[in-house]
Amino acid sequence: MRIRASARNHGVADADIPHAIEHDVRAFDSGEVLMIIGPARNGAMLEVGVVPDDADPRTIHAMPVRRKFWP
Repeated sequence: MRIRASARNHGVADADIPHAIEHDVRAFDSGEVLMIIGPARNGAMLEVGVVPDDADPRTIHAMPVRRKFWP
């Protein structure tokens, strides 16, 4: 999975992105972007946006989870 520059805009460490995806607790599929909610390595919840593509999925968004995705 490639991590695009836009996924780094909020300072989430590259190593935390696959960790959040592998340990997801929620996911929302908008059709174009799969928004995955999962923990960083330190346990802080993240939202990670992935453009699914069988050949080459791309992470385009990563930041601390917002209230609209996590109660």
